[in-house]
Amino acid sequence: MPPHPVRFVRLRIAGFKSFAEPASVEILPGLTGIVGPNGCGKSNVVEALRWAMGESSARALRGGEMDDVIFAGTAARAARNLAEVTVTMEGAAGLAPQPFHDADELQITRRIERGAGSAYRINGRDARARDVQTL
Repeated sequence: MPPHPVRFVRLRIAGFKSFAEPASVEILPGLTGIVGPNGCGKSNVVEALRWAMGESSARALRGGEMDDVIFAGTAARAARNLAEVTVTMEGAAGLAPQPFHDADELQITRRIERGAGSAYRINGRDARARDVQTL
């Protein structure tokens, strides 16, 4: 067990659902909710976190297939061909598989290309979905 609680500290989203352009969310201690008007992307922030951490059901992400998480375009913006979400966690020492086991900070990235599936990276190195899902 880690010496202190694991904490999400940052979420970077690019090309994921309504986030056509890159966005970064700092997750400060004490954050208990996300508020805003209808349609501003609150649910998509939470779904980006779920997806990056290994969600494998497109239906759980309000889609028909996994490619549906990629920004589909609007009348004013072209569709994207890939989406990428990076989650930064602190206090993770002892939780991750080797070779990341001793790292206190983990950056978990999931990237999907239209028609090609998705891939995971932990601290810049290729990882398996199972490695991420166990976190």
